Amino acid sequence: MDPEEEELSNSTAKITDDLVVEILSRLPFKSFCRFKCVCKSWLAFSSDPHYSQKLPKVPTGFFYQYRDNSAVQFVSLSKNDEGIDGTLSFLPHCEQLKFIDCCNGLVLCEYRSSHTSPDIFRFIVCNPATREWRILPDTQRKSDNFCYKTMLCFDPSRSLHFCVFHFHEERGPTNPKLAGTRKVEMFSSRNSMWLVYSDLWDPEYFGVTVYCRPHLFLDGFLCAHSDRDVLVLEELKAENIDVLPSNWTTELPLHRDDCSVYDCTCTCTRGCLGQSSGFLHYAMSEEDGCTVLIWSYATGNPNGWTVEHSLSMRDAFGRDDFVHYEHGLTWTCDYEIVAFDLERDVLFLIDEKTNKLLSYGISTGKLNEIKDSSHWYVYYVACYSKIPDLTLRKT
Repeated sequence: MDPEEEELSNSTAKITDDLVVEILSRLPFKSFCRFKCVCKSWLAFSSDPHYSQKLPKVPTGFFYQYRDNSAVQFVSLSKNDEGIDGTLSFLPHCEQLKFIDCCNGLVLCEYRSSHTSPDIFRFIVCNPATREWRILPDTQRKSDNFCYKTMLCFDPSRSLHFCVFHFHEERGPTNPKLAGTRKVEMFSSRNSMWLVYSDLWDPEYFGVTVYCRPHLFLDGFLCAHSDRDVLVLEELKAENIDVLPSNWTTELPLHRDDCSVYDCTCTCTRGCLGQSSGFLHYAMSEEDGCTVLIWSYATGNPNGWTVEHSLSMRDAFGRDDFVHYEHGLTWTCDYEIVAFDLERDVLFLIDEKTNKLLSYGISTGKLNEIKDSSHWYVYYVACYSKIPDLTLRKT
């Protein structure tokens, strides 16, 4: 815990939770959202069933973009979203703006113009709620033999600094659909520079493959989908830039070797990572697709994963024919889990049969239509903290 947060916690410990919630509930909305990031005990009130109804609701929604990389789009799930610029119109004009990722209120995009060299990546991080933005230093792009996965990491309850993980995956020598991570670049707003790591995995093993499914940033560690595990990778530390970040994998529950995974298209029908109360969670349908299980993971648990919720898709959809095998080999399901938010008691799905984005009430078991089209949707929860300035270094 930071010294400032520890001092604040000691001060607020002298007043009751009821009084703290009463004070927070009377704040202007944006002030409330900023104060939530002050200490974790205040942030926890929003997920407490007893107190959450008394507090303002933070805007949520989904970002998406058509495959032709036209304008970034936003689907709002909240009534109090007037201050959210979901089209990112506040960003400086650029000929091409590609939505890349979103994490805890910040958005990552790649931008290019007709004058941009094909050998570089240019990224920009922005906050649609405060309309701030920061341009990152350029980083190099290699030949077409590489596939790139880029993930933004930000946790305002831990720090106002953000980091970006940029994975370089080399396509297989005999099968271009197979790829392995050869290199990871990491950018941190703490030191405003890209650091390159090439020796994170055994060179005799063809790396690991990460997928651009929903990922998490917990206690300074990126948690992302790999082939059949959760890859956990440590954020670089400004004071230890010469030390390789620690990493490991955690086996996912209910993994299927025949599930449908498409490399470099960011499509995977397995499951979805999430978090609640600082713990890693995972949602996935059972083999017949009739039930979705939500698991929680605790390092102190000898079994690792524990089922917390069992959700009936048969009752929600009114059918039980969800699963089929393509060419008799590959297992696919008629719905895809896009995201889930246990604090807001909701699971989000795309129904491939009707081509609709749906919400599923975890407590009610009811489905509601959000949008009548399917895209690559990325879940967004607004954050009103300031983006730190970047001190760009001359090369």
